[in-house]
Amino acid sequence: MTDADVGGRACRVFLVDDHAVFRSGVRAELGDQAGIEIVGEAGSVAEAVAGIGRAEPDVVLLDVHMPDGGGVAVLRTVLADEAGPTFLALSVSDAAEDVIAVIRAGARGYVTKTISGDELADAVRRVADGDAVFSPRLAGFVLDAFARAAPGPEERGEPVHDPEVDSLTPREKEVLRLLARGYTYKEIAEELFISVKTVETHASNVLRKTQQSNRHALTRWAQSRHLD
Repeated sequence: MTDADVGGRACRVFLVDDHAVFRSGVRAELGDQAGIEIVGEAGSVAEAVAGIGRAEPDVVLLDVHMPDGGGVAVLRTVLADEAGPTFLALSVSDAAEDVIAVIRAGARGYVTKTISGDELADAVRRVADGDAVFSPRLAGFVLDAFARAAPGPEERGEPVHDPEVDSLTPREKEVLRLLARGYTYKEIAEELFISVKTVETHASNVLRKTQQSNRHALTRWAQSRHLD
């Protein structure tokens, strides 16, 4: 892949930022770059989710802080599907909690808004190629931040309270774990000594209580909570 070409075409980029003036500036900077095509933009989480679905971009340039949930909300919603674009965070913030949050949510890189137009175009090309990209001063910081991260409740042996997990019955949790491991309904029925119809009922309840739309999304949800 050269000049951000994806399968012989220009790399399709979608902009997400709640400041219209900033989006205009990014469009102007990237519009002059070879092999990059701006296919849409959004100023809110809802607009971003809908717009990304319509435009089907290769790369999303994502602001971290927005009034209605921010970049993490966009990542979690869009990446719940089986396939999605590559996300590159573009933010004024270099705070540890912001960097860690968007990377954990699925972003492929994080650059600050002090970046030049040429550097941003190069970052887009690199994440489209599968690289992880960070602003120079953030690269070492990200590694250090994860290394220094305090252990969470699970590592400390403390109970983790998750309303959606807590809403599941013990049997529903058993079905969820087996679903996340790739078991078929028939295999789950045999494993738990229940009927396939009962498995289907439990699976339907699990999807409803966890607000997941399909088995693939449910598997990602379970893995994110170490329930698989």
